[in-house]
Amino acid sequence: MKDTAPEVAELFHNRLMALSGEERLKMGCSMYETARRLVIASLKAQDPYISPTELRKALFLRFYGKDFEPETITKILTALGQGRRP
Repeated sequence: MKDTAPEVAELFHNRLMALSGEERLKMGCSMYETARRLVIASLKAQDPYISPTELRKALFLRFYGKDFEPETITKILTALGQGRRP
């Protein structure tokens, strides 16, 4: 979906590219952390008693659930449930 005027999109792109690599990386990390906190808040609103293990699994599914085949998802969720890194 492109609802931004081309000249505004170009201005935004130019300003973004004017930042240093470090500044862009920090910006990206900050946006990821904000998204992660929003998802955690949403998951806890749905289930205030969600366990840390179930929260890890739900976070994985929310962020990466469409990126893997079902068999791989099952393996990753099993590893997360055992407290291991997949």
